[in-house]
Amino acid sequence: MDIVSAISVVQGYTAVAFGLLLGLSSLGTAIGFGVLGGKYLEGVARQPELSGMLMARMFIVAGLVDAFAAISIGLGLYLLFASKSPLLNAVLTAAATAHTG
Repeated sequence: MDIVSAISVVQGYTAVAFGLLLGLSSLGTAIGFGVLGGKYLEGVARQPELSGMLMARMFIVAGLVDAFAAISIGLGLYLLFASKSPLLNAVLTAAATAHTG
């Protein structure tokens, strides 16, 4: 396999990985917010006097659920747009050692 096809394979798989990171993290976050909102409404319906405490805890958990998606998006953007992609750098290093050896 020549270097051009190896680079294109790495870049293609990087784009697929970015799509999976973005799609699955968004799906997980949407499901998490749906369950969280449903359980909050259920808790408030059972004990309305605890709505303030439940809302505070709901916002804390919502931040944690949203952080998962933000980390996945950040990692995907790093892999896609980094000037020296770690995956591409590994291919170039292997090609340089194969060329000299």
